[in-house]
Amino acid sequence: MYVDQESIFYYLTVMNEQYPMPHMPAGAREGILKGLYKFKPSPDTGSRLRAQLFGSGAILPQVLKAQELLEKYGVAADVWSVPSYSELSREAQAVERWNLLHPGEKPRVPYVARCLEGATGAFVAASDYLKALPASIATWVPGRLVTLGTDGFGRSDSRKGLRDFFEVDARFVTVAALSSLAREGQLPKDVVQKTIKELGINPEKANPATS
Repeated sequence: MYVDQESIFYYLTVMNEQYPMPHMPAGAREGILKGLYKFKPSPDTGSRLRAQLFGSGAILPQVLKAQELLEKYGVAADVWSVPSYSELSREAQAVERWNLLHPGEKPRVPYVARCLEGATGAFVAASDYLKALPASIATWVPGRLVTLGTDGFGRSDSRKGLRDFFEVDARFVTVAALSSLAREGQLPKDVVQKTIKELGINPEKANPATS
């Protein structure tokens, strides 16, 4: 940064969970720096039912597991890695401001909207942070964005227990995608009910945001 005289800084986030760090996908460098890139597209290109899953950090492996679970229900899900919701939101707001002040110019399109152009189906974002973080890009997502986050009070438990409590594990990502598709009339509601039972989710469990 100093040698190249770049007005930029880089940071490393250290997690307390060990999991294999995947190789950087070809062509992903720009997306990593700008905050979003397609990490693992669904191999099923012909499915009628589709989903777009967003994850980052230690939750990304849960999103990848949800991609596999959704395949069993006939849903082709693409997985997007989101290194920075904040960067996506800042850039999008800057673009909106430019468009506001330049009404005679061709409108610019935020980076997140360009990435998701043509994306269809359910849109689900899971985060280790509050739901408000992924919700910060909802304006520029081409569909209703369902956000999962750790809203609630601090507590000590196993990772599995915490993710179940805060409803951010692979099971809840899967149910959120199916529920969104059912809400849009693309899937029978009883499929969602059956999935909730099969995945061992208690629909009457306490709301983590108020517990």
